[in-house]
Order: sequence, then structure tokens, then C-alpha cells
Amino acid sequence: MAVVDPSGDTGSFEELAMPLFASLYNFAHWLTQDRAQAEDLVQETYMKALRGFSSYRQGTNFRAWMYRILRNTFLTTQAGLKACASLSLDSDDEATAPSLHETPEAVLLARVERETIQKTLEELPVKFREIILLSDLEEMTYLEISDTLGIPVGTVMSRLSRARKAMRQLLASKLQGALR
Repeated sequence: MAVVDPSGDTGSFEELAMPLFASLYNFAHWLTQDRAQAEDLVQETYMKALRGFSSYRQGTNFRAWMYRILRNTFLTTQAGLKACASLSLDSDDEATAPSLHETPEAVLLARVERETIQKTLEELPVKFREIILLSDLEEMTYLEISDTLGIPVGTVMSRLSRARKAMRQLLASKLQGALR
């Protein structure tokens, strides 16, 4: 196995692609807001990437290359970039029991906060949602996001700033609405 570093990947398709499966699915799920569509999107991404692996330049950022394929596939399969149905927050991965130190009130407040943040993120335009997801959830660097989205690093920084500002404004308006 000859994997170099995150920005200069080399190796077979399987060695490079399989460790990314869960994070690609997570990103696809956030974009599509539907489990079945996310599964289809990831499957199509892997098929396209496998077919196009000969065009991948060894030594470049494979992770960004895969995310770019997923994003482009999403953009071409979503009519008008419309958001789909919202995520179910009662999924199996959130079925963990509260710790003994948490009160029922604290558990409820944390859940309401998660739901509010998730719904607010879903309200953002796709270009803002995807940049927040890539930066904050996938922990990509500005350069990786630039490679993934095919935009300059300066645009990544300004778009991320605008996306976070829009998120803060939406959350503030929801908070004010809740206090009325």
C-alpha cells in the first residue's frame, strides 16, 4: 500500500476509495436529505470514480476528487437544486441513552437545539449548505474545499463566511420567533 499523505494520495482505487465511504455517504445524506437518494448518489459516485480512475492523477488529493464527483453528480441529478424531504431525527444512530448526569430537561434542550440547527442548515441554499458541511463536518481544509468545488481558495473563504453569517441570522430569527 502506497498512500502518501492527504494531499498527495497514491494507491489502488480500492485502497483510496473504501475509507471514504462513510464520509461520502454522510455528505450525500446531508445534500439529498433522503437515505435512499444518498445511497444511490454514493453508488453512482463510486461507479463514475471507478470508470474514471485512469484519469485520476496519482499524487493529487483523492478525497477532494471523490467529493467533487459526488457533488457534480448531485448537481446534475437534482432539478433546480431543490431541497428534498427533511431528515428523520429518530434514526438508529441517535438512539443512545442519556448519561446518568443529564436531566430530562437537558436532554430535551439538546435535542431541540440539534433539530433547530439541522432545520436551519436545510434552509440554506445548497452552495452555502455544502461549504459548511465540507468545512465543519468533513473538516476539509480550504484547499480541499477549493479542489472539491472547483472554486478559488479566496471564494471558499468568502462563501464560508457568508454561509456562516446566513446561518447565524436564520438561527437568530428563529430564536426571536420562539421568544415571542
